[in-house]
Amino acid sequence: MTSLSLAIGKPTLADRLFSRGLVVDGLLITVGAVLTAICAQFSIYLWPVPITGQTLAVLLVGSSLGSLRGTLSMVLYGALGVVGLPVFADSSSGLSVLMGPTGGYIIGFIFAAALTGWLAQIEWDRKILRSICSFLAGTVVIYLFGLPWLAISLQLDLAQTLQAGFYPFIIGGVIKSLIAAGVVTLGWKFVVREDRRNSSRFEAD
Repeated sequence: MTSLSLAIGKPTLADRLFSRGLVVDGLLITVGAVLTAICAQFSIYLWPVPITGQTLAVLLVGSSLGSLRGTLSMVLYGALGVVGLPVFADSSSGLSVLMGPTGGYIIGFIFAAALTGWLAQIEWDRKILRSICSFLAGTVVIYLFGLPWLAISLQLDLAQTLQAGFYPFIIGGVIKSLIAAGVVTLGWKFVVREDRRNSSRFEAD
């Protein structure tokens, strides 16, 4: 009998570590939002967009949970910040943050998690090169939402927008993608190794 779950498609890394079910889904979605909130507090201040650990968390959450649960986790993260919990960068919160210069990046988190989650569901997270491509694509999605929002909010031209919200973060974005790819592919190697070990034990019995 299949348990009712928000998980769709092929199993993601979280599905291999935890059984599917609505209660587990809710916990994983919440943990994903909390992880993003924690990573947001690791920041290097740059104006108008700080360098934070949020992007790394978004990539890991989306890939690990899959498209739907990853999306819901980022929606929850944004909602917690809007209602006043200090989950955004520098322990900030409120609708003003979402409507401010960096709000587009937060919206982009939702779509980045959806994309990396979908790519994980078609097994792009199991080999290092595809995993890197998946996370780079998720990073690009964040900028596709963040940069126009930044430009409109501060009335910047294209050159100013790229200088303020893109160029300083290129190297960091690549590094975060590499870290996320390493973590997820190592996770899958652990799962495969355990499957083989359990299979060997079963055959021995």
